Parts: sequence; structure tokens; C-alpha cells
Amino acid sequence: QVQLVESGGGLVQPGGSLRLSCAASGFFFNQYAMGWFRQAPGKERELVASITITSGNTNYADSVKGRFTISRDNAKSTLYLQTDSLKPEDTAVYYCAKGWGSYSLTKFDTWGQGTQVTVSS
Repeated sequence: QVQLVESGGGLVQPGGSLRLSCAASGFFFNQYAMGWFRQAPGKERELVASITITSGNTNYADSVKGRFTISRDNAKSTLYLQTDSLKPEDTAVYYCAKGWGSYSLTKFDTWGQGTQVTVSS
């Protein structure tokens, strides 16, 4: 059974940073692309960042380019999202997602329960 468990969210001031983690189990983590989504109140879920199996390719939403960094540790079956220079509009629930295959950066089939990120002074 695929399990994705996010952690690392919280309350942070504008300009601050958070490192989100996603512990994966129930599948061969090193064989699937992975991604991070977010959903703000009243808005649709959006893809924030994604990464292929060997970290050779990454993709970012325009709104987070230059501020967020996605990475993975295949030995630990863990996905990360380093979020820097946070803005109030980054406030959302952040979800880890399992890719549909090894190299697709846009197709996903399983999501975790999410971790709340709130950016406020």
C-alpha cells in the first residue's frame, strides 16, 4: 500500500524558510518521479514542483521559481521541498505526490494527507 507522509509545515514570517519532507513507503521510491502540490483556501490544487527518478530533471511553477527547491534522497525514500523567501500567497496545504512513471513531471496518481504552511506576520 502506497503511503506518503508529509511533515515540516508550520507558521513562518514573510521572508522565512521551511523545509518540507515526505516519507514514502509501499512502492519502489527510486523508480518513480515525485512532486509537490499545494492548495490554498478557495483555490484549485496546483503543481508546485516535480522531479524525475535520478533528480536529472526538475520542473517548477512560475510562482515559486528561484525560491523553492525540490530534491530527493532515494536511499531514504524521502522527498524534500526547500521553501525560501516565503510570501503570504504561499500559504496553503502542501501535498506530496507519487508520479505515474519514472520521468513524467506532470502525471501523478497518489497524494499524501498534506502539511499546512502559513506565512504571516
